[in-house]
Amino acid sequence: MALSKKEIAALYKKRARNYDWSANLYYLIGFREMYFRRRAAALLNLKPGDTVVEVGCGTGLNFKFLRDAVGPEGKVIGVDLTPEMLAGAEDRVKRNGWGNVVLLQGDASEYEFPRGVNGIISTFAITLMPEYDGIIKNGAEALTPGGRFVVADFRRPDSWPEWLVRLFVLLIRPFGVTIDLAERHPWESIERYLRVADFEEHYFRGVYIAAGEK
Repeated sequence: MALSKKEIAALYKKRARNYDWSANLYYLIGFREMYFRRRAAALLNLKPGDTVVEVGCGTGLNFKFLRDAVGPEGKVIGVDLTPEMLAGAEDRVKRNGWGNVVLLQGDASEYEFPRGVNGIISTFAITLMPEYDGIIKNGAEALTPGGRFVVADFRRPDSWPEWLVRLFVLLIRPFGVTIDLAERHPWESIERYLRVADFEEHYFRGVYIAAGEK
């Protein structure tokens, strides 16, 4: 059964301190998380001076890619449900001296995207949110013409046997992933509210990156 928002918040409160370290362990099974994050950020097609919002920013693992794209004259806004994860993001921002990164704690389903934002990104987070369709709809409405909403996340490959699907879910269960989440398809929301600009499959089709353009 999919975890509730309260359960997700409690889980990531526990994981916050060791999140970056534990996420890197998945390289042992060939899961190149930072490549997927970097690729998703690149598909935003951001320019210096742009404003980008990250939904479910966690400890800020994407901030370097986003900050490099928008430059010191742009703006990065990170939104996350869990204060403890945002504390890690704040430490990262301070260490790097990024004065144009703004952190906001709150429920993404209630977040009001800035009008005319140039890009919105979510990596390995939005499928955990029951209201993912509404979040993508609200974000799409806020984008400036030509702006992009990019999602990178897990999906259930049709070609995988059931035992392999369940094994993979077991491996990523520590991050709140359950078999029920296979029924959530954020890429279809991208298709519903935006023009599909890019769609890529990685990790034996177990990971997708979808980019929608306004």
